[in-house]
Amino acid sequence: MFYHGIKWEYVTREFPLLSPRRIAGKHGKEQCMDRLHLLQQFGLEPVHLLESDESYPDERCIRECLAFGDTVFAFERLSLPMWQLSRHEVGVEVLDLRTCSAIYTKRNDTKVEDWFPKIRRTSDLLPIKFL
Repeated sequence: MFYHGIKWEYVTREFPLLSPRRIAGKHGKEQCMDRLHLLQQFGLEPVHLLESDESYPDERCIRECLAFGDTVFAFERLSLPMWQLSRHEVGVEVLDLRTCSAIYTKRNDTKVEDWFPKIRRTSDLLPIKFL
């Protein structure tokens, strides 16, 4: 599985496609330096996702993604091209949120059902999980 952490406010602003090109001018100095490095290395700034495996379980990916936002989108597969950014991190040029298989959120007011009507809610886990 692949996981992307994001603040819900960005989901509502950027839905349905996430692309760093759309918000490039809104980053701070450190993020701009990271963006420049990625542009030099890959020719673009990819959307970052964590990839789970036996040594890097789903729970760890979700926990780490929640450090970047209150909501985590999970994907069974990603569109190509895809770049390996580090051992457990991959990047894609554009991320279509409509293709997610699950959503985890710490917020109760996100209205996930309104934005993603095909994803059903389960409340047996914290954060709230939408499948």
